[in-house]
Amino acid sequence: MRVALGIYISVPFCRTKCSYCNFASDVFSRAVFERYVDRVCADIANAPHVEMGAKIEHEVDSIYLGGGTPTVLESAQLRRIFETVRQQFSVASEAEITVECAPGTLAPSVVEGLLACGVNRVSLGVQSFADAEAAAVGRLHKQATVREDIARLRAAGITNINIDLIAGLPHQTKESWQYSLDETLVTHAPHVSVYMLEVDEDSRLGREVIAGGTRYHAHFVPDEEATADFYIVASEQLEAAGIAQYEISNFARPGSESRHNLKYWTRQPYLGFGVDAHSMLLSASPGAAAIRFATADVLEKYVAGIPLQKTEVSQAEALEETFFLGLRLNRGVDLQEIEANFGRERTHALHSTIEELVAYGLLDRQDHFIRLTPRGRLLSNEVFQRFLSPSKQANPTRQLA
Repeated sequence: MRVALGIYISVPFCRTKCSYCNFASDVFSRAVFERYVDRVCADIANAPHVEMGAKIEHEVDSIYLGGGTPTVLESAQLRRIFETVRQQFSVASEAEITVECAPGTLAPSVVEGLLACGVNRVSLGVQSFADAEAAAVGRLHKQATVREDIARLRAAGITNINIDLIAGLPHQTKESWQYSLDETLVTHAPHVSVYMLEVDEDSRLGREVIAGGTRYHAHFVPDEEATADFYIVASEQLEAAGIAQYEISNFARPGSESRHNLKYWTRQPYLGFGVDAHSMLLSASPGAAAIRFATADVLEKYVAGIPLQKTEVSQAEALEETFFLGLRLNRGVDLQEIEANFGRERTHALHSTIEELVAYGLLDRQDHFIRLTPRGRLLSNEVFQRFLSPSKQANPTRQLA
């Protein structure tokens, strides 16, 4: 069965670099923008993936511009990107076309430009409605800015709106988190993403928290228990408001689930262009289940045309991905479907792992479906590791009970 393609385009430019950000984005001179758009358009027009053994569908039903902040580009630059996509692919009339936007970048002329590009979904990187929290991590907007942007989008006919929130930001309290949730519900946005702050070496804030320092307000970051409590409260209140959880970090009103992101979690084919962009395509070779591609994760290298990094995905690796991606979804994983796709022997080899995770209260099994429990979502990374081969497990002996 042929499956329509998803296209992701990375725009790594920001007005300011948020302290918690661990993406390949930063503040650059506007002089770089045109060279970058030239490179992206050239890659879209001459995608080398087929020559490297991949199959590419021509029909596209989702396009996602992420960042960074794509709306820092000029409207003419955004139009050129979308025009190039439409020249090379058949974009379905009902395609979901999403652009990530930072609040405060949606001037009337920008909204007009988005409409001209066919954009019908906007993801707003709010992170917090509490002005002091937003300012502490480098966000430039205020609560009133978000409301103005949403009103402007709706007036223009863009009603499919996502709001991003982060649990665990510096200075966040039970009361301020409740304020952000209340403000989110007041917007009546059909989609909400709730992420728990990632503390790792890839962000300035993460490095400072690990070091026990005070820069970037690191000493005001809530502890893990408080952050987990914030996430649980958000899950409960969004569900009660009719915004149902369908993935670990994502909640939507019926029919408003992110079509593009579902491609990632269900291993449907997608193409990525731009800095640090990834692709997953079917293999033209019977020896591999799929092929993954990655672009350079440094702007200068990408613009210089560094070749794609290619990784063939074996049947065993595809099985691992099916579990740790599929379990992100609330609907879980269908073991009968996995057995039909990968064979009885491979599926049964994981039986003891599944039973152990059920006993720990991290997985729920009903008939031939397995799903993460609420506790399992909080420990999802540990659960996912159990479906990897021993050589890939970061800490295979870690206790989950």
